Parts: sequence; C-alpha cells; structure tokens
Amino acid sequence: MRAACISGAALLLAGCATPSLDQAAAGVARTVEARTGAAPVLARPGDPALGAATDTLLAAPLTMDAALRVALLNHAGLQATFREVGVAQADLAQAARLRNPSFGFARLSGGGERELERAVGIDLAGLLTMPLRRRMEARRFESVQLEVAAAIEAHTLGVRSAWIEAVAARQSLAYARQVAASAEASAQLMGRMVKAGNASSLDLAREQAAYAEASAGVLRAARSVDALREKLTRLLGLWGRQAGYTLPERLPDLPAAPREPAQVEQSAVTHRLDVQAARLAARHTAADLGLTRRTRLVNVLEIGWQDKRESGASHRSDGYEVSLELPLFDWGGARVARAESVYMQALYRVTEAAVAARSEAREHYLGYRASYDLARHYHIEVIPLRKRIADETLLRYNGMLASPFALLADAREQAQAVSSYIDALKEFWLADAALDGALGGRLNGDNNAQATDTEHKDHP
Repeated sequence: MRAACISGAALLLAGCATPSLDQAAAGVARTVEARTGAAPVLARPGDPALGAATDTLLAAPLTMDAALRVALLNHAGLQATFREVGVAQADLAQAARLRNPSFGFARLSGGGERELERAVGIDLAGLLTMPLRRRMEARRFESVQLEVAAAIEAHTLGVRSAWIEAVAARQSLAYARQVAASAEASAQLMGRMVKAGNASSLDLAREQAAYAEASAGVLRAARSVDALREKLTRLLGLWGRQAGYTLPERLPDLPAAPREPAQVEQSAVTHRLDVQAARLAARHTAADLGLTRRTRLVNVLEIGWQDKRESGASHRSDGYEVSLELPLFDWGGARVARAESVYMQALYRVTEAAVAARSEAREHYLGYRASYDLARHYHIEVIPLRKRIADETLLRYNGMLASPFALLADAREQAQAVSSYIDALKEFWLADAALDGALGGRLNGDNNAQATDTEHKDHP
C-alpha cells in the first residue's frame, strides 16, 4: 500500500506541469512553413501587433505570399483549428495525472448507538495503466498535429487559388474595358462612314451590336471581380477597413520552363499529410491493440482505506478494501476482436490513401504540363501572330489597300485571342497550386524558373 501511494505521488507530481499552447503549436508551425513558405501564428484577440502586421502586408498591392501570411494571421477558423493542438496537449497532460481519490463518510444511529464509517479510495487500475494511457494520448496528440497542419495547408491552397482567380478577374475586367472602348470607337467610325455613304445601315447595326456585347462583357467581368474578391476576403479573414486592400493588376508571367519534379508518385506518398496521417493511425491502432490485450480482463480495480467507529466501543476498526470486477460473463474477447478489426481497417485506409495520392499526383502533374503548354502556345504563337496580323492590316489600311471592315474584324479576333490567353494563364497558375497540393507542398529544389521577360506591352 505504501509503495503504491509513493508511486502515485511521484506520477502526480510529474503530471502537474501546466501545458503550453505555444510549445504545442511550434511543431505544426514548422511543418506548415516548410510546405507553404508561411508559418501560422497563434493570434490573440485584440492584439495590436496583429493589426500592425496585417496593415503592413496590406499597404502594397497584395501578392500571393502576402495573402497567405494575412490569412494565417487573421482567419478566425484557422485560429480555432490551430487551438485543437492545445486541446490535445491538455488531454495528454491530463493522462499523466492520477485521478482524484474518492472519500466516503457514513453516520448511522439507532437504539442509542451511533456508528461512523470513513473510507478513502484510489483508482488502482488507473494508476497501473497510466503509462499506457499516456502513450495513447501522446499518439493522439501526434495525430492531431498532423490533422491541424493538413487543415491549415488546405486553407493556404484555397487562398492561393482564390488569389489567382481574383487577380485574373481584375485583369480580364481591365481588358474587357479596353475592348469595349475599341468597340465604341468602331461604332462611331461606322456611323461617320454611313453618313458619308461608304457603308450601309446593316454595317452600322453590326458594329453597334458588337459594342453592346462588349459593354455586356464589362458588366459580367465586373460582377465576377466583385464575387471573387469577396471570396478571397473571406479566406483572408478580413473585414472593415482592411477589406479595402488592393490587388495586382495582372497575374505573374508564365515561367520560362515548367517544373520537373522527380518521382511524382513517390513524392506524393512520402510527403502528403493525409498519407502520413493514415500510416500514423495504423501504427497507433496496432499499439492500442496491445493495450486492449493487456487489460482485457480488468475493467474495474479499486483499492481504498476504511475506518469504522462505534459509539460506546473502546476500539476502532480500520483496514483496506479492494474492488475487482470478476470476468464471469465478459472475458474481453469482443473488445480484442473489435480492436483487431479496427487495425485491419486502418491498414486498408493506408493503402487507399496511397493509391489515391499516386493517382492524384499523376493527374495534377499531367494537368499542370497541359496547362503550361497551352499558355505557352498562346504566349509564343497565337498572340505574336495576332499582333503581326493587326500590324499588317493597319499598315494596309493606312495605304488604302485594306477596308475598315477587315481592320475591325482583325481587332475582334485579336481581342478574343488575348482573352483566351488570360484564361490559359489563370488555368496554369491554378494547376500549379493544385500540383503543390497533390505532391504535399513545394519540394526543395522544385521551384518554378524565373518568369519570362516578355511583358504584356508586347501583346495586343
């Protein structure tokens, strides 16, 4: 009894340390930073440093990297998810502490006699299995760290995609306004030609219809800008004055060469957090199965001290009491069988996650290469040819060798080509973000080449 009390006191003192949320979150922050380039921060409500850091990031047009950092600082849902690590660490600390003892008191009287009973009990089974419970909670804490890191990484990928779509919409709107202004000028030119007798009213109606369609395109593009900006704002967690941030006018240029990550499938299986979580769950289930086997016959085991006094008696009685559940009907076989089935289930989950990761890595890499090839085709083939055609047509028009109708037709085809290029560039950067998600983050040495030097001033 004395030895059990000494052991319990030692374990109690060992588990009395107050858990630190900052220490618990440090591992998650390192994991996320290594995969996304930005580290999440445990924000405190009303912290002036948080507002100052956000204002600094929003002072200039918001880049993609700055958007990630703003979201990690401000998004309330991410902060709530981040604190799941603190909950798991607190559970781990609780598992290292002995359960409080129980105290019982009884007073009985009758026939002129009075009887008092006092009892103190401790959970002996909990004391004996405390090391096992600590290991179980340590494994759960490790799993929660992976889950939180995966949730934060998924949010950052969502921010990247939303930023790409919002900037692309802004770029499309600017070009739509240029197209509308050009169509308006074309309609006015055609009106003067009709008055001079050089064109028919049908030609004028066609140009006016083209201008009306271009104006409608501006309205659609403006609506898309508003919706996609608000989507990005929600993912950033901004409101009020900070929601008035500005975005770049155009997407980054196409890289000079596509990424060539080595061993795409192996990288996904090795680095993806969902695959790591499935593996970890299988290992934890195997370890829990060992605990189930050890405690299959013991569900309740308590030991306690009792003291008894009777009025009028010259002595008192004291001793101890042990309470043990007898395995007459439940020998623990069902619990062991259940644990074994859960373990086999976890093994198949690992296989499922690995197969899905390999397939998604192949799919997104092929999509990335196709998107790059399409955007590059527009960049080096279609757009230069359209610009050359426009220049040649304008030259012939100035030399009175081409009609204004040919000039206007070329202008419309040129506008369509530029719009298609903007869409192709947007799809490439979306595919780039999706590839990072499929591979489990941007790997070391797997960086995009520097963007090409050709600016949009060379484009129509």
